[in-house]
Amino acid sequence: MLKALLSPPGRILIALIAGLLLGIMAAGYGDEGWTGLALTVGETVGGLWLDALRMTIVPLLVSLLVTGISANAEAARAGGITARAVAMFAICLVSSATLAAIMIPSLLSVFPLSPESAAALRTALGQAPPTPTDTPGIAQFLRSIVPTNPVAAAASDAILPLILFTAVFGFAATRLPEEPRRLLTGFFAAVVETMLIIINWVLWLAPIGVFALAFVVGGRAGVGAFGALIHYILIVSSVGVVIWIAGFVIGPVLGRRPFGTFLKAAAPSQAVAISTQSSLASLPSMLRGAERMGVPVSAAGVVLPLAVAIFRATGPAMNLAVALYVAHWAGMELTPTQYAAGIFTASITTLGAVSLPGQVSFVTSIAPICAAMGVPIELLGILIAVETIPDIFRTLGNVSMDLAVTSTVTRGLDETEADAALERFVEEH
Repeated sequence: MLKALLSPPGRILIALIAGLLLGIMAAGYGDEGWTGLALTVGETVGGLWLDALRMTIVPLLVSLLVTGISANAEAARAGGITARAVAMFAICLVSSATLAAIMIPSLLSVFPLSPESAAALRTALGQAPPTPTDTPGIAQFLRSIVPTNPVAAAASDAILPLILFTAVFGFAATRLPEEPRRLLTGFFAAVVETMLIIINWVLWLAPIGVFALAFVVGGRAGVGAFGALIHYILIVSSVGVVIWIAGFVIGPVLGRRPFGTFLKAAAPSQAVAISTQSSLASLPSMLRGAERMGVPVSAAGVVLPLAVAIFRATGPAMNLAVALYVAHWAGMELTPTQYAAGIFTASITTLGAVSLPGQVSFVTSIAPICAAMGVPIELLGILIAVETIPDIFRTLGNVSMDLAVTSTVTRGLDETEADAALERFVEEH
């Protein structure tokens, strides 16, 4: 227990609770002048920390998309089982984002956050009440996503046009001869590693930044902030639970495996997923589970590592769910074009998602979706502190879907075909 509390997520959670409690106490019992000064300092410190995270988003997003598209293209070029796996990954990612776009508004219409709590949170973060805006037509929307100047789009945080240009650039790069292609993707891979180092430096200061933001929220929103966070955890985690369960339906049905066999094969990897919150750490037990299901070892040795590297089934759904929940907090009435932008951005940015604990990639994965939809991102600095619980369901859903996809694309494959697929995969890589 002590070890968990002293871990980075534990320290961030402690900072959140301490900040909220001290903010509530300061607002209720403190001197008005000193409390006002403390809230101003908290806004400044928390804002600086959040800005430090935001500064990594554009270079990391561009680099991850280029390297992610390259990895997917290389896998697809291997043909056979890997091409089928990549195709199913793509279908699952779009379906995942679409699920969130349907499920979250439905849940929030039945179990909404109280208007008082939402208003208090908006006040705490200095947001004005939402104002109606003109809905752009489909022609205007389509014109707006094609950037005439990609550099200007990056400078102005026009995320959707930037993503479109980067995707086109990434696919064009896959047509280069091998030497310049590897040189280009190597450059962007180095940028990714550099940005992750910077993010880890910023997250080292996360307890300070989260404490400052939580103090402001507690001082201005009061005890309702705790209820809002619990409501958020339940709503967002429910999407992960649905995808987690879907893996246990898709695997046996599409893979034509007995449900009991699939369940027993998946159980050890589920235990690892809960304890580590890492798909990569669950890979050895997933490989053993696939073997117990009767999947040829050579086939599982291709599909599962590929899934862990480039496939995050819960990513689009849960990332979009966070953005939709923040929009609900902000009192925004989203338009169909905003939902379309969210689904597209959530689906394609997951191509390059890094297999790291949720606290590392939380803001950098969700901020682009918020930016594409016009949703404020200030609350993400608070939500990162409670990501531990939703992240458990992210990992469980990813692991169950990895096994489900493996079961499906290897259906009816014999050892000879599997060995040939492995040989092609090794030659390509």
